[in-house]
Amino acid sequence: MDKNTINCKLTTTELRQRKATVIASLKVRVLEKQELANGFRYRFDSSDQTLDLLNNFIKTERLCCDFLILGLTVAHQDSPVWLELSGPEGAKDFIKNEIEF
Repeated sequence: MDKNTINCKLTTTELRQRKATVIASLKVRVLEKQELANGFRYRFDSSDQTLDLLNNFIKTERLCCDFLILGLTVAHQDSPVWLELSGPEGAKDFIKNEIEF
């Protein structure tokens, strides 16, 4: 598949369920949002629970939305965690409209 094609492999029902569970649990944990040229960067606390949620999110997103570039920055225990979501042209709008952090 062309990685530049903006297309989620989840069905509409699966995507709705994911928004109501995984994405919703992360959305309430976002401490800061930064807009990038081709996506967004989100700051989270560095708790083990947040890291587990972020890891699960990344594991699924890399399969269902393989056009996305996913980055997770973790430093020492007291530092915030940063999730970066970006991709080719159109990815930013997809992130804004479908993931909605």
